[in-house]
Amino acid sequence: MASLPDQPPTFRSPTPAERPWWWRLESSAGDEVSVTGELADQRFPSQSDAESWVGEMYADLAEAGVDAVVLFELERRVYGPMSLHPE
Repeated sequence: MASLPDQPPTFRSPTPAERPWWWRLESSAGDEVSVTGELADQRFPSQSDAESWVGEMYADLAEAGVDAVVLFELERRVYGPMSLHPE
């Protein structure tokens, strides 16, 4: 029996290797914060995409109880925590 090719990216969720950039969402104590809806489980293909997203969504994240964010590329911590509140 012939095997079928893998599904193209438009029909499956991207893999972590395809979207390695993500934000850890934290409380002021440094604990991970869980959010729902469009704020949850966001992954990005580039650092600039991740930074643009947090720049657009920081007010919504803060309203959802997020105090700070930490940027990761796969499992490598890139920077953070970065506060979402004015100093």
